[in-house]
Amino acid sequence: MPPFRNLDGSRNPHGLRTVLKWKLGLHEGRKIRAAARAEVPRVQPDLAAVQTAAHPALTWIGHASYLVQLGGRSLLVDPVFSMRLAVVPRNGPPGLARAELPPIDVVCVTHNHRDHMDEASLRALGPEPVYVVPRGLGAWFRRARLPRVVELDWWQGCEAGGFEITFVPSQHWSRRGLFDENTSLWGGYVIARDGLRVYHSGDTAWFDGFTEIGRRAGPIDAAMLPIGAYEPRWFMRTQHIDPIEAIAAFRDLGARRFVAMHWGTFKLTDEDLLEPPAMLVEHWDQQGLPTARREIPAIGQSVRLDREPSS
Repeated sequence: MPPFRNLDGSRNPHGLRTVLKWKLGLHEGRKIRAAARAEVPRVQPDLAAVQTAAHPALTWIGHASYLVQLGGRSLLVDPVFSMRLAVVPRNGPPGLARAELPPIDVVCVTHNHRDHMDEASLRALGPEPVYVVPRGLGAWFRRARLPRVVELDWWQGCEAGGFEITFVPSQHWSRRGLFDENTSLWGGYVIARDGLRVYHSGDTAWFDGFTEIGRRAGPIDAAMLPIGAYEPRWFMRTQHIDPIEAIAAFRDLGARRFVAMHWGTFKLTDEDLLEPPAMLVEHWDQQGLPTARREIPAIGQSVRLDREPSS
């Protein structure tokens, strides 16, 4: 299978040389010395509501992991419950423990990077859910004895576990080993059920595709967008948006509600763990956007979708 590319034809531009230039501080630009730990807001989850899927809601487990509950069904996106990714420790436990989850109907995986596709977490979920994955990843799941797997290409859709799911483009790349760069696809998901439609971007840099996603797969009630892992910009801008670009993506999507993710859980890049939400609020307010449409959940918090956005 030939390597996949982004819509603009690009691939991962950073090889070992530029990774070393970043890690050894050999490139001019913003220098940040930030701690690997921080006190990220956390709440006790509403377990009664979560375990019964009583309300349409998005519950932040941490990083890009969300529990999506619509119409009494439960779906996980990029579930990571592990307390360590290789040498990177988790900044506090997940907002929901594996034992606290309701029965999971569907698991969506956006791409194969280990902070989104965690083998231990997936194996713990077992063979019962339907696993919806990008093209090129189906064989990995079958080898892991997770046989109920559906592979999708960009703009393909499926019905799984009562959800209507569409796989949409993002601007990123994939690799899990030394020799498999871009041999599987990457992207985001638009997930619909019971009259509600939500979007999870996966990892993405800024690209011109957000408007098309909103046009072809909307209207979007809530957009789960990454706000962290963006410094240094000379290195990260081709793979991760920053909070300012996340706001622009939200506007291009035409979504009703912004729901933040991908910050405060793993110290993967140079910015302070607490900088992303502060930057988001600053630029959101500068642009005069309604505060009620911005959600920055605490770890473990559920964003109810059957209520008007809170003030």
